[in-house]
Amino acid sequence: MIAKSQKHWTGDVAELLRVGEGFRLAEVDPGATPGYGSSKTDAADDLAAGAEELSEYQERLFARSRTTDAPDSVLLVLQAMDTAGKGGIVRHVVGSVDPQGVSLAAFKKPTAEELAHDFLWRIEKRVPQPGFIGVFDRSHYEDVLIGRVRSLAPAEEIERRYGAINDFERRLVEGGTRIVKVMLHISADEQKARLVERLDRPDKHWKYNPGDVDERVLWPQYMEAYQTAFERTSTGWAPWYVVPADRKWYARLAVQHLLLEALEDIDPQWPPADFDVEVERARLA
Repeated sequence: MIAKSQKHWTGDVAELLRVGEGFRLAEVDPGATPGYGSSKTDAADDLAAGAEELSEYQERLFARSRTTDAPDSVLLVLQAMDTAGKGGIVRHVVGSVDPQGVSLAAFKKPTAEELAHDFLWRIEKRVPQPGFIGVFDRSHYEDVLIGRVRSLAPAEEIERRYGAINDFERRLVEGGTRIVKVMLHISADEQKARLVERLDRPDKHWKYNPGDVDERVLWPQYMEAYQTAFERTSTGWAPWYVVPADRKWYARLAVQHLLLEALEDIDPQWPPADFDVEVERARLA
C-alpha cells in the first residue's frame, strides 16, 4: 500500500522494510533508500504532503473516540542506537499532528519502584488510549536489548521476556491498537559523524552523552541482540520494520508512511452530529 499523499515511492515500503523469515540485519545497508528512487527534494515535498494527511487522520481518529466507543489507537515503537534519529521522528513526523491526540513516553533507566515489578508494569500504564497515537521513544525492548548486552537479567529471564512481549502485544492488537515497531538502523560510521557534530557545536553539547562512546564498543553485541529480538518478536500481529537511517530524510518519510498505512487501515470517519444541524443553524440565526 502506498500513502495517497506520498507520490514518489517506487515500491511497497512496508513490504520492503518488514522483518520476515530469513531476515538478517547484517545484510541491511543503513545508507539505502528502499522503494524510494527520487531525490531529497521530492522527499521533502512528500513529507509535507504526508503531514497534512497524517494530521487529518489523527483528528478523525481522536474525534471518533470522543463520541463513540471505537477502541482504535496506534502505537509507534521506536528503537535505535543513539543518534539514529528518534527525536527527529518525534519532531518532524509525529510533531505534525495535534499534540492533544498524542501520548509520548520515553522510557529511561527503571526506577526502584519500577524494578520491584515485572518489566512490563511501567509499559502497561503508558499504552495509548482509544483515539490516540502513542509513541514509545525506547520501550519494553530495552529489557531484551541492553538487558541482554549488559547482562542486567539472567539469560532465562531474557528468554521469558520475549514470550511476555508477544503476549502483551497480541492483547494490545486484539484490543484495537495498531502497533508499528520501527528500528532505525544507523551505521557505526554515521553515528560517529553525528557524535562528532555534537562535540563541534555548543548548541548540541547538551545532547552529547559520554556513555554513548561506551556503548559503541559493544556495537556487535547490540546488533546480535537486535537480530535475536527480531527473530523472537516479529509477529504477524506486530511485525518489526527496519528503516535505514543514515539518511534522515528517508527515515522520516518511511516512518510517516508506516503510520499513514496504519491509519488508512483503521480509516476513521468524522462522527455524525448528535443534534439537529438545521435546528441549531436556525437558533444561531
